[in-house]
Amino acid sequence: MKPYCSGLLALFITSAPYAAAQVTLDAPVGGWRNSAGAREEYTQAVNYPANTVSMQPGQAATAQIRGRINSTAKDKPATLVVNGVPMPLEVQPDGSFGRPYGFGSGSNNVEVRAPDGKSRARAQFVDGYQGKTQARLRVVLSWDSPGTDLDLHVLAPDGGHAWYGNRVMQNGGAIDVDVTTGFGPEIFSSSSPPRGLYHVYVNYFGSGSERGVLTIAQVAVITNENTPREKRQVFQVPMRAAGELTLVKSFVYP
Repeated sequence: MKPYCSGLLALFITSAPYAAAQVTLDAPVGGWRNSAGAREEYTQAVNYPANTVSMQPGQAATAQIRGRINSTAKDKPATLVVNGVPMPLEVQPDGSFGRPYGFGSGSNNVEVRAPDGKSRARAQFVDGYQGKTQARLRVVLSWDSPGTDLDLHVLAPDGGHAWYGNRVMQNGGAIDVDVTTGFGPEIFSSSSPPRGLYHVYVNYFGSGSERGVLTIAQVAVITNENTPREKRQVFQVPMRAAGELTLVKSFVYP
C-alpha cells in the first residue's frame, strides 16, 4: 500500500476562519484517521418521558458530532450538514451540541452553522479503515419545530419494521435514537439491506399541550453512501396534527 501523501492533508481540513470565535467543532476532527478498534455504539439509550439525542458513555470520538456555539440565538436550532444532507441541530442552553453519528469509511464532511446563519465550522476527514461497516441504505428524518415528537418508521421487504418500539430489525437495520423533543434527527441505517420494496412512514406522535403545531418533516433517503453509485433523494412533507401517519416514500433497493 502506498503511503498517504502529506501534501494532500490540507485538502481534508477545512475550517472557516471567521467562524472560530462562534462555532467550535470538537468532533469529528479533520484529516486522515483509522477507526479500527474504536467503540462506536449505533443505537443509543432512550429516556422517557422526554429525550433529546443522547450519547452512550464511552462512545468513541470517531462516532460523534460535538461542539459549542457562542451565540445569542440559542432558542433556535443550528443547522447540521453531514455529507450534503442538511438537518436541524438542537443547541443546549449552555451552547453545547452533541449527537452520535455512524460515519462510513472513505471521505466524510460535516458542517455546523450557527442559528443566525452568520458563522459556521467545517471538518472533512477520510477514514481509512477498510473493514468498517458501511451504510448501504440510510434514511434520515428531521423536522423544523421544537417540543414536537415525530417518529420514523421503515418497513423492509423481508417484513422487518424499524420504529421507536423496535429499533433494530432482525436483518441488522436499525434506528439510532428516538427524539421526542423536536428537530431530530432520527436515522435508520442498514449495511446489508435486503433487496426489494421499502416503505418510509412518518408518524406525528405529539406536540405536548399544543395539539395543532404544524411541522415540516424532511426525509432524506441515501443509498450506497460514499461510493460512486451514491444516490440521494430528499422529501419534505407537512405534518399538521398528532396522530397523523404519512407515507413519505416507497422505493426499491437497489
